[in-house]
Amino acid sequence: MNRNYTAYIEWDNESCTYIGSVPGIAGARTFAETLDELQVNLKEVVSLCLECMNAEDIENIPVFSGISHIEVAI
Repeated sequence: MNRNYTAYIEWDNESCTYIGSVPGIAGARTFAETLDELQVNLKEVVSLCLECMNAEDIENIPVFSGISHIEVAI
């Protein structure tokens, strides 16, 4: 069975790498120099994390709902 998860991807200026993480899955965080490499790394790390989880925990992973931009005064 296949499942879809939402990954958050950021560019890190200091290390010149992309950093990806999947919220709700502890430890599902990785990095890479290219987006293609990051995609491969994310699939691998998510698979490894899911292997360590029980079925109930997997069912309770939060479902992506959307993104909201919030303006604050600084």
